[in-house]
Amino acid sequence: MAGFETYQEYQRIHDYDEDSPPGEEDLLIHVPEGRGDPWHHIKNLDNFFTRIYHFHQKNGFACMVLSEFFELVQFLFVVTFTTFLFNCVEYDVLFANRAVNHTGQSLGPLDRSKVTLPDAILPSEQCTERIQGNSWIIFLLIMAAIFWVYRLVKVICNVLSYWEIRQFYIKALKIQMDELCNFTWQEVQNRLILLQREHPMCVQKRELSELDIYHRILRFKNYTVAMINKSLLPVRLRVPFIGDVIFLTQGLKYNFELILFWGPLSLFQNKWSLHPKYKRAANRHDLAKQLSRVILLTGLVNLLLCPFVLVWQVLYAFFSYAEVIKREPGSLGAHRWSLFGRLYLRHFNELDHELQGRLGRGYKPAAKYMNAFVSPLLAVLAKNVAFFSGSVLAVLIALTVYDEDVLTVQHILTAITVLGVVITVTRSFIPDEHMVWCPEQLLQCVLAHIHYMPDHWQGSANKSETRDEMAQLFQYKAVFILEELLSPIITPFILIFPLRSKSLEIIDFFRNFTVDVAGVGDICSFAQMDIRRHGNPQWMSEGQTEASVYQQAENGKTELSLMHFTIKNPQWQPPQDSSIFISHLKEKVHQDAQTGPSTQLLLSEAPLCSSLLSNESGTGPDNLLASVLAHPVLTASGLPGRNRRFISPSSAASAAASVLASLSSSQQPHASRSRSHTLLPSRQQHDGHMYSSEHTVADSMSASDPRMLSQSRSALASEFASAEMSLHAIYMHEVSNEDTQ
Repeated sequence: MAGFETYQEYQRIHDYDEDSPPGEEDLLIHVPEGRGDPWHHIKNLDNFFTRIYHFHQKNGFACMVLSEFFELVQFLFVVTFTTFLFNCVEYDVLFANRAVNHTGQSLGPLDRSKVTLPDAILPSEQCTERIQGNSWIIFLLIMAAIFWVYRLVKVICNVLSYWEIRQFYIKALKIQMDELCNFTWQEVQNRLILLQREHPMCVQKRELSELDIYHRILRFKNYTVAMINKSLLPVRLRVPFIGDVIFLTQGLKYNFELILFWGPLSLFQNKWSLHPKYKRAANRHDLAKQLSRVILLTGLVNLLLCPFVLVWQVLYAFFSYAEVIKREPGSLGAHRWSLFGRLYLRHFNELDHELQGRLGRGYKPAAKYMNAFVSPLLAVLAKNVAFFSGSVLAVLIALTVYDEDVLTVQHILTAITVLGVVITVTRSFIPDEHMVWCPEQLLQCVLAHIHYMPDHWQGSANKSETRDEMAQLFQYKAVFILEELLSPIITPFILIFPLRSKSLEIIDFFRNFTVDVAGVGDICSFAQMDIRRHGNPQWMSEGQTEASVYQQAENGKTELSLMHFTIKNPQWQPPQDSSIFISHLKEKVHQDAQTGPSTQLLLSEAPLCSSLLSNESGTGPDNLLASVLAHPVLTASGLPGRNRRFISPSSAASAAASVLASLSSSQQPHASRSRSHTLLPSRQQHDGHMYSSEHTVADSMSASDPRMLSQSRSALASEFASAEMSLHAIYMHEVSNEDTQ
C-alpha cells in the first residue's frame, strides 16, 4: 500500500462556493411571487434532482403516497399479526389435540364436536394477560412502536416533499399529473436543462448538462460501482469446502453506504463534498485508523442488533414468500440478477431505469444459458423421483375424487401438497428434450445486453466454471432469500474483519479518485468517463490514455460507459478526449465493416438466427442482434448465400461493424446529434451509404416487424438506442479479445 503514495492527486477544477451551508441541506429557498421564480437557487440539488427522478419513475404523487402509506400498514400488520399468532391462538384446540367443551359438560376423546376458528382464538382479556406477562414481548413491541412512529414522521415529511415536487412538475416543467406517464425521463431532463437557462436553479453554472444531472443523482452510486470495479469492497469470501463465494446483501450494502457516504461519521461532510482532510495524503495512516474504528463500531452495533434484525428478516420473508412458494414451488428455482451483479454490470452514470431495462432484456437469454447446464445424474434421479411421487399423488387425487371424506384423514392434504412440491422441483432438473446446445451463442447474446463479461469466459461458455461464475451475477431466488436471512449474522463479521483491513485502501481510493467539479461538487473521477485518466489500453484507447494499472478501470468500464452515455443522451457534447476516442472507434468500425457481411444479408438471415437462439418472440432490433451473433456459425457451416455461392467466414465483430457502419452512413451529412437519434428510422435518402439500399436499417426492421410500427417515437428510439449499444458492446469485446490474443 505504500506504493499508492507515489500517485499524485488528481488536479481539481477550481474551488466553488458550496450550494448550501451546513445544516440547511434539505431546505429550498422560496422567493415570493413578486420577487422571482419560486424555484430559484435550490439549496440541495442532489436531493432535488433525485426526488424529481424518483417522482417520475414511481408514477407521480398518488402512487408514491399510497406506497408510503401501505409500507406503514404492512409493518403494523406484520408486528400485530405475529403477536396475535404467538399469544392469542390456542394451538391445542386448533390441532384438535384437546376437546372443545361447548356445553360445559366433560367430553371424552371420542365425543369431540367440530372445531371452529373462534374456538381456537383466546378471549381478548386472556390474550392481553399473556402479552403483559411476557417481558420480551413488551420490549419488542415498544421497540417496534418507536420505529413505527419514526417511520410515520418520515412519511409525513416525504409526503410534503412529494407535494412540492408535484407543484414543480406542474408549474415549472409544465407537466400535468395525468400526462406524466407519457413523458420519458429524457424529455423531463430536457425541460430541466431549458428551465436552468431561464430560471437558474444552480447559481454556480448558467448551463446544466445531462452529465451534471446524472452526477447529482448518482454521486454515491458511481463511487460504489467504481469500488466494485476495482475489487475494493470485500464481497468475495473464501468459504471452506466451497471456495470463493460472492456475498452482498441489502443489509451489507446499507452498512457500506452508512460508513462511507451519509452516516454521521462518514467520509463526506455533506451530500456533495468530501471532507477536506481526506483529500490530503499527509495523514492517510491516521485517517485509516479513524475509519477502522468507525467500521469496528458499526460492526459491533450490527452484532448487538443481530437478533432483532434476524427475527424481522425471518418474519418478513415468511409473510412475503410463503404463499408464492405454495402456489408456485418452482419460483424458488427462478433466477434474478444479484445485487453484486447489478453493481458489477452497471455503467458509470447509468440510472436505475436504464439498468433495469438492460438487465430485463438480458434475462431470457441468461436464463436459457443457465438452464442449458443439466447434470445427467441429477436428470436420471429427478425422472425417477418424479415418477414415484406422481404415482402416489395420482392415487391420492383419485381417492379424493371418489370420496371427499378422504380429505378428513390426518395429514392427507399435507401429503398432497408435499408431493406436488417434490414433482415441481424435480421437473426443474429434467432437461427440455427440444433444447439446442449452443452455449457460446447464448452467452454472446447475454453479453449483448449486459455489456460486461470477464475475458476468460471467451471460448469457455460450455464449462461448468463459467456457469458457476455466471451464477454469481444471475443467482437463484432461493439463494437470494437465504443470503438475506443470513445477512444479519454474517454482516457484522464482514465489517469487523475484511472491511477494516481495507481501511487504508479506501482512504487512498477516495483521495486519488475524487475530483471537484464546479457547480456539482466532489464526484468520483471515474464518473467523468475520462479516457485519458481512466482508459484501458486493451479497450481501443491505446495511445489515448495515460492511466496506470491502478488508475484504469477494469473490463473496459470507462470506454463502455462513455459509449452508453453518449447513445442514451445524443444531445450531450463529450469533452475533447472523449470525442477523439469516439471518432477513433467509428473509424475502426468502418474499416472492419469492409470485410463484414452486408446489412441486407444479416436482415435476411434474422428469422433463421432467431430460431437458432430460440428468440422467435424478439422484436426487430433483437432479431438483428441474433443475426449478428449467429452469423459466424452459419458462415462456418457453409450456408449458401443468395448467389448460391458459399459465404466467406466472418466474425461477430465484422458483422456488428457492418451494421454500425450502415447505421452511421444512414445519417444526414453534417447533421447534429441533437436533431435525431442515430438509429431512428428516416424516410429520406442520404448520400454516402456504405451499402446500397433504399431504406436505412431501422426502416427495414420497422417494415419487417409490424409491432414496431405501432410504437411511439420515444419507445422506438429507446429500442434502437439499446440495439446500437448492444452492437457496440459485442464489437468492442470482440476487438479487445482479438488484441489480447
